[in-house]
Amino acid sequence: MADLTLHEDPLSGNCYKIKLTAALLGLPLAVRQYDIRQGETRTPEFLAEVNANGRIPVLQIDEADGRRLLPESNAACWYLAEGTALIPQGRFDRADMLRWMFFEQYNHEPNVATLRFWLAFVGEAHLTDQQRALIPAKRAAGEDALTLMDEHLAERAWFVGDRVSLADISLYAYTHVAEAGGFRLRDRRHLCAWLERVSALPGYVPMVS
Repeated sequence: MADLTLHEDPLSGNCYKIKLTAALLGLPLAVRQYDIRQGETRTPEFLAEVNANGRIPVLQIDEADGRRLLPESNAACWYLAEGTALIPQGRFDRADMLRWMFFEQYNHEPNVATLRFWLAFVGEAHLTDQQRALIPAKRAAGEDALTLMDEHLAERAWFVGDRVSLADISLYAYTHVAEAGGFRLRDRRHLCAWLERVSALPGYVPMVS
């Protein structure tokens, strides 16, 4: 495979997804780190050379015919995992996996991850009035997402099919650190059992906290 470099902030769950995917697959992955709180992804150099959208993660893929840059965490995970057991073979299961990955980005991450960042890294005292006003709605939406996940896992070990897939990796990243945003995971026993299954996978690597 090509030489792979992840442009990342180690505190980001979106970046961690890619590192966890690579680790579970045994793929070597170099990293280049940025501090998003210091605006390091908004510099002219970053915007010109890495991602004009000013965001991470970005997976850099160096091949004999040149360099390619792939933003968006779930797209990067798919690139790494295509052709492996982390992507189901069945047509429906592949679509269902994508369904959960879209759910993670639209229902889960904007609420669970945002509150973790605001409360654990920015600090409530430093939030804007607009951000503070959004906390109750984000907490309610995040609780709903976690409850839906817990209910889905009541009679299954993994989100799709009978084995771990990118759906699990995508959802694990911010779920396992959700308590930093004020969410109570221990009230959801199916979700907690699933978190333990993921962390017991061969090749698992922890997230920097």
